[in-house]
Amino acid sequence: MPKKYLALFVIPALLAAGFTLLAQDKKPPDKLVFEAKPGKVTFDHAAHVKVAKGDCKVCHDALFPQSKTAPLNFKAGMHKPAETGKTSCGFCHHAGGTSFESKGNCAKCHVKG
Repeated sequence: MPKKYLALFVIPALLAAGFTLLAQDKKPPDKLVFEAKPGKVTFDHAAHVKVAKGDCKVCHDALFPQSKTAPLNFKAGMHKPAETGKTSCGFCHHAGGTSFESKGNCAKCHVKG
C-alpha cells in the first residue's frame, strides 16, 4: 500500500479509535457509595440522570463538580441545612421539592450493614 494511502486512511482511523476510547473513559459512574454513621448511602447516579432526562447541568457544576477527582463536600450541606439552602441533595430533596425530603425518610438513603 502506498504511503499516501496510509496517511489518508489508517492514521485517521487510529485517531478516531483513540478518541472513542477517551470518550468511554468519561462515562459517569452508575453508583457512588458514601460512608455515614447511620448507614452507607448509595447514590444511584444512573437513576438520577434518568430523572433529570439526561441533563447533567441540573446538578453539575452548580451542586456537584463533574469530576472523578474533585471532592464532593456533601457532608457540609446535608439534611436540614441542605434542604433550607437548597444545596447538595437538598436541591431536590426538600419539603415541596421534586423528590422526597430527608426528614423521616432516613431508610430511603441510609442502609445499615
